[in-house]
Amino acid sequence: MNAPADPIWQALRADATQLAHAEPVLARLLRAVILDQPSLEAALAELLAHKLASAELPVDDLRTLVRDALQAEPQIGQLARADLAAISERDPAAGSSVNPVLNHKGFHALQTHRIAHWYWGRNRRALAQCLQGRASEVFAVDIHPAAVVGAGVFIDHATGVVIGETAVVGDNVSILQGVTLGGTGKETGDRHPKIGRGVLLSAGAKVLGNIRVGDGAKVGAGSVVLDEVPPHKTVVGVPARVVGTPRADQPALDMDQHIDLDGGG
Repeated sequence: MNAPADPIWQALRADATQLAHAEPVLARLLRAVILDQPSLEAALAELLAHKLASAELPVDDLRTLVRDALQAEPQIGQLARADLAAISERDPAAGSSVNPVLNHKGFHALQTHRIAHWYWGRNRRALAQCLQGRASEVFAVDIHPAAVVGAGVFIDHATGVVIGETAVVGDNVSILQGVTLGGTGKETGDRHPKIGRGVLLSAGAKVLGNIRVGDGAKVGAGSVVLDEVPPHKTVVGVPARVVGTPRADQPALDMDQHIDLDGGG
C-alpha cells in the first residue's frame, strides 16, 4: 500500500527544488536539509541537529536524538505540520514554505521544544533541559521542556520569548517577540499562565502567574497581565485591563494589532 500523500512535504520539496535552481549558492544547504531527505521528520532532524550542534553536542548525536523522538511519537511531526501551516496562513512575509523551515527561529525553537518535551515526559530531564538551554542560546527563545504547547502555534520574530515550566498554550495561538508567560515570584507548583485557543499575545506582553487568558482573547503590546482575562476580550495596559472585544473569534489567526475598544472609542 502506498503511503498517504503529504501535501506540506510535497510543497516544501517543490519550493526547495525551484530555489536551488534560482540560488545555486543555497543548493547544497537545500539538498542536505530537504531534497536528500525522505520526509519532513527526517528534514527536521537534519535541520535541528545542525542548528543546535556545538563542540559538546555533535551533529550526529543530535540527529539521532531528534529522529528517535520523531519516530517514537508521530504526533510531533503532525504538530510541526500544523505550525508550518500557521506560519503560511498568518505571516505575509513568509514567502515560500522553504523560508520558515530554513530561517524562522520561532519555528526552530518550537520544534526543539517539542522534542525536549517528549524527553521530559520520559524522565530524561537532564537531556530535555540541555536541549532547552541550547535552544535558548541559539534562538533567544526559552521554553521550559515541561510546558505544554498546542498545535498551530506561531511564534513571530521570536526574540526574547519566555514560556515557563507550568505554562499551557492552546491551539492556534500567535505569540510575538518579547512575550513572557512567567511566574510572579518564588512560588512553587502550578505557577504559570494558561493560554486559551486562538489568543493573540502581542509584542512585549507579559502574562504572569497561574491565571487563564480565555479563548479568543487579545493582549495588547507591552501589557502586563496579572489577572484572569475573560474569553473574547481585549486587554491593554500596565496592569492590563479589559477595554473591548476583538473583531475576530480567534484574533491569533488574523494578527490584527489594533486595540478593540467597546463603544467604538
